Order: sequence, then structure tokens, then C-alpha cells
Amino acid sequence: MSDIERESMEYDVVIVGAGPAGLSAAIRLKQLDADLNVVVLEKGSEVGAHILSGAVLDPCGLDALIPDWKEKGAPLNTPVTEDKFYMLGAAGQIRIPNFPMPPLMHNHGNYIVSMGNVCRWMAEQAEELGVEIFPGMACSDLVYGDKGEVKGVIAGVFGLESDGSYGPNTEPGMELLGKYVFLSEGVRGSLSKEVIEKYNLSDGHEPQKFGLGMKEIWEIDPAKHKEGSVTHTMGWPLESNAGGGSFIYHLENNQVYVGFVVHLNYQNPHLFPYMEFQRFKHHPMVAELLKGGKRVAYGARAISEGGYQSMPKMVAPGVALLGCSVGMVNVPRIKGNHNAMLSGKAAAEAAYDAIKSERSGDELTAYETEVRTGAIGDDLKKVRNVKPMWSKWGLTASLMLGGLDMWTNTLGLSLFGTLSHGKNDAESTGRASLYKKIDYPKPDGTLSFDRLTNVSYSMTNHEESQPCHLQLKDAAVPMMVNLPQFDEPAQRYCPAGVYEVIREDGKDPRFVINFQNCVHCKTCDIKDPSQNINWVTPQGGDGPNYPNM
Repeated sequence: MSDIERESMEYDVVIVGAGPAGLSAAIRLKQLDADLNVVVLEKGSEVGAHILSGAVLDPCGLDALIPDWKEKGAPLNTPVTEDKFYMLGAAGQIRIPNFPMPPLMHNHGNYIVSMGNVCRWMAEQAEELGVEIFPGMACSDLVYGDKGEVKGVIAGVFGLESDGSYGPNTEPGMELLGKYVFLSEGVRGSLSKEVIEKYNLSDGHEPQKFGLGMKEIWEIDPAKHKEGSVTHTMGWPLESNAGGGSFIYHLENNQVYVGFVVHLNYQNPHLFPYMEFQRFKHHPMVAELLKGGKRVAYGARAISEGGYQSMPKMVAPGVALLGCSVGMVNVPRIKGNHNAMLSGKAAAEAAYDAIKSERSGDELTAYETEVRTGAIGDDLKKVRNVKPMWSKWGLTASLMLGGLDMWTNTLGLSLFGTLSHGKNDAESTGRASLYKKIDYPKPDGTLSFDRLTNVSYSMTNHEESQPCHLQLKDAAVPMMVNLPQFDEPAQRYCPAGVYEVIREDGKDPRFVINFQNCVHCKTCDIKDPSQNINWVTPQGGDGPNYPNM
């Protein structure tokens, strides 16, 4: 594409992604110097359209960025009023008492929020400061300088032919160039992945680990609604098949967030994460809550779970990785938005100092130092062993040993040092012949739903004539390798029904990609056992259109 002629625009800082990290960086840059030229490029149709999170928000990141956020009308309207933890069995539950838990696990002072709406509000604050924000602008390529530095992005390519070539109606997009480029694409972003590979940023670090988070919004019977109530569960239905758990958050207007997370290092390729979520809602405790209610939205996204030891080097010449592009989720707390905001603030401060010193295109080492040694590193270091303990020794041991380790880490000590994660999630997938198939009940259409019906509640849309953004490195692998060895798990791990194995009488099975269904969760890019699927951005504005996830 180097011979394509494009217009270009120059900025001080180009930010890819209007999530909490990217918007925090933009706001902080303009707070430091109102004359800086800052642009934010967002692939969703509007800011917030692709944002999905639990979410119980620790406001410390917002406190640091916009101390008067309450006066400015930030949509943090539902303080947490009660915090409950349960271990589920098939027919009942046991409440885990709060008092043995380390203080960091308590949600006092936190808020149940829609992060999509928080980002919409943050975008308003950024624009008031003079930040340019362009939604519907997918960034498809990086622009490199003569010295190998990242100096910009290509955004706004529309109308490609179905084979990816340029046709008569193709809009070639623009080059947006900056002294620094911030990548805040969220989990497994395509440009972030390119930067990590090109500059070997993962060398010397543990592999990143991931979970798949699925979420529905329900309107429930007002008599059952407890605004501010937060519930987390573990155990059934996953039990020994996989790590993970659920969340149930009561926000305002008789609405409840019902979510389910499956750790993607599971071994049994027959596991069907989406159906585990649907089965969970039939637990007596959950079914009673939802009875008489209705589901009004659905979505899914991957979650970075590797924590402290899995964060790659986050700077390279001209570029910095922010938020979930690095992986800053505190897994036991199920929180990462506060760290994303703090990372954006730190990156902005490092870039401001560099620009003021008339530097550009170098490595923002001050940003990395702040992340690893400041509040973010402190938050993640205390819980760094919980995830590997769970993976190695199971749920019960991780509850006891992980709790002990978190307590001692609050004193600056650890009995375990820093544990290793071992294999990445794709390599963790076992051969299908070694595991039993799992029989899942058929969705009843009242509490549980089939995937395609639920995907319609994500308001997902992709223009069908564009190239498929789910690229197979080798088109033969799904049927020649993944099907015989792993029963082609893409049929099951995708929470949107994108991948199918079609069997017809007298014909060989064939692999079909329904990319129009894709909710941009990136699970396929992570979990495919052959690492044969490469997720890239579709054209701007396509994908889910979440209202208030």
C-alpha cells in the first residue's frame, strides 16, 4: 500500500481508541498544554459503541484526572451499597464471608457504572478542552519513519474490494502523523499486536493470559431490585472444567448487569463458554432474580488477565501502549478501568515533557517507569499470584493461598515470589479425544438464549461487501488440523456464532466465517489452538453498537 497517495495531517499526539485510557491521555495532554494538537481516532460508530465492561469502577483514576468529576456531572450515579461473594453448587450456594478478604477486595467507595456512558462523558470533557475526536475511523495500518520509529497511522479506509484490493470506489483514508502515537485499542488490538511483535516487546515477560467476558443487561421486577448491590460467584457451572465466575450488579432504573467470565486457558476443547453463561442463569438464585424480567442488551469481549508479570514493554520509538493494550486488569478485583485511566495520564505526562524538551519519536521511558513503579504497578503486584495459583492448583487452593498472598503483599511481602503462568491460552487447549463432550441444555428463550438471538441485542452490523476482517493465515488449517485434533473449537469459543463447520450429505465438512456477527471480542485471535486467525479492524463504524454497556 506504500504507493497509495493519501492526504496527511500532523498532530503532536495521535491516540488510537476512545476508551478510558485514550480519553484520559487526551484530557491530560490538553490540561498540561492547551496548545497541543491532540486527536483521538475511534473505530466505533460513536464513542462508547464498542465499550463493554462489568463494571464496578474504582474512581481513583478519575479522581487523579478530573478531581471535580462529580460537579461536572460524570455518570457515576450508583455507589456500591452491599458486596456479596458466593460459591455455587448446582442446587444452592454458600456465602463467603467478607471479613477474611484483604481490604483491596472491598467495594466501599466504588460505583456501578456503564463504562460506555463514562467514556461518552469523558469525550465531552476532552472536546471542551479542544481535543479532536473522530468516531467511525478505524486505524488499519501504522506509518513508520526513516529510523524505524512509529510516526503515525492510516485511518478511514472505506470501500475496499472483498479481496482487500483497492477498487474504483475505495476511499484510501488519511495519514495522521504525530510526534508520538498512543495505542489504546483495548485487548489484543491489531496495531498493538504488530508493535509488540515488531519491537519484541514481550521478550523477558510472561505470556499474556485472557478471559472471555459475556454480559447481558436485564430489566427486572422492581420488588427484586436492590440498587447498589454487587454479587460475585464462583464454582458451578464451570467447576473443574475451567476457571471463571460471574457478576451481578444492580444499577439504577431496575436494571441489572448479569455477566460471566471464562478463563481462556481451559483445556477441554468441547467447552462452550457462551452456553456455560446461559446455564448459569438457571441456577435457582439467579433464576429467581431474573424471573419476570427481560434481557435488553448483550455483548462480549476478551479480558487481559496476565497481570503484573505479563505486561510487555510498553514503549518503542514513537509509540506507547496504554491500558488493556498492555494488560492492567486486577483479576481478583475484576477491575482495570482505573488503571487504564492512570496509564493514559502517565503517558500524557511523559509525552508532554518530551515535546516540551523538543524531542519526538524516541521511547517514553518515563511512562513505563511510572506504570511499573507507581500506583498501577503497586495495584497489580499485590495480586500477581492469584491467577497462576488458580490455573495451577484450582479454585479452592487459589482462594486460600491467593488470599494469604494478597494479605502478605499488603505488607510488601510474598511467600511465593512471582509465579509463572506457563503456556499461553492457545497452547493450553487439549486434544478433543482426551476429553468428554459436554451436554448443554437447549436455551429456553426466557432465561437463556441462542447465540444469534442474543447477538441481535448487541446491534452489531458489518457492511457485507468489505473484506473479512477475520483472516486465516492458512485456509486449510480449520478442517485439516483443528477439526480432527480439537473438534474445531471456534464453533464454541466464539460468543457470537461467527464460526461454523457445515456438514452436508455427500460433501466434505467446510469452515464458514460469518464475520457480520462479530462483536470484536478477539477471542478467536487468542484461543485458536493453531494461532491461525488474525483479527484486524473492519472498516470504521462497523461492529457492535452498545447503548450503555
